[in-house]
Amino acid sequence: MHPWIPASGHGLRHAGIHFDAVRIAGVLAEQVAYELIQFTDFQAGPIVRGSTGCRYMYFLLPPQSATAHRWPSGVRALGRDARGWAYVGVPALGGLTWPLDWRSEPTPEVPFVEAGLLAEVVSRVISHVP
Repeated sequence: MHPWIPASGHGLRHAGIHFDAVRIAGVLAEQVAYELIQFTDFQAGPIVRGSTGCRYMYFLLPPQSATAHRWPSGVRALGRDARGWAYVGVPALGGLTWPLDWRSEPTPEVPFVEAGLLAEVVSRVISHVP
């Protein structure tokens, strides 16, 4: 699989090197992940879920793809082209990884979330928020 996925536990990885990430918090993150997973028939690509604080989810995209899209307020692109340095916690594929887990795991067929599709889903979900 990916060399940036730790063998056990979890590790911090620099966004923009092996992947870009799009960070979304709370209920919006859950809804976006649900819609994306349903649309792709459970082949959405890697989505990391945090279990503490704001309950962020990180949608892992191919490197240098996150900033190619305009993301609405509350959705943050993390990558080399983004401002500042960002690290994303990445859990192992098995074992104890708390406080992180996979909402959707990467597969050889779908190693990343497709950036354009994620942008469409985010836009659609946000347009239906009252």
